[in-house]
Amino acid sequence: MQITLMKSKIHRVKVTQAELNYVGSITIDEDLMDAVGIIENEQVHIVNNNNGERLVTYAIKGERGTGIVCLNGAAARKAQVGDIIIIIAYGSMSEEEARTFRPRVVFPDDNNRIV
Repeated sequence: MQITLMKSKIHRVKVTQAELNYVGSITIDEDLMDAVGIIENEQVHIVNNNNGERLVTYAIKGERGTGIVCLNGAAARKAQVGDIIIIIAYGSMSEEEARTFRPRVVFPDDNNRIV
């Protein structure tokens, strides 16, 4: 049996942009993606701490070192610049693997930089 666990989390990052006229997705600073092992086009869940909105989209690489976190397309309606969100990616694994697996989590500072 395969079960689904959190594999990656960027906890409490600030939305820096919201671009409604874009195809879709969330743009994330590549440093943040690398730190937790999220790869481009991977499915991610977004939880908005400011308004309770939740959505599922996919990640695209943002310019490294900029702190960019930009909700694109329809997702831009789910958050405003300055909102605090949590970005979570999940993975499937066997129950045996899951018992020893440890997710990768980062807690960025107020400028979306890894502390």
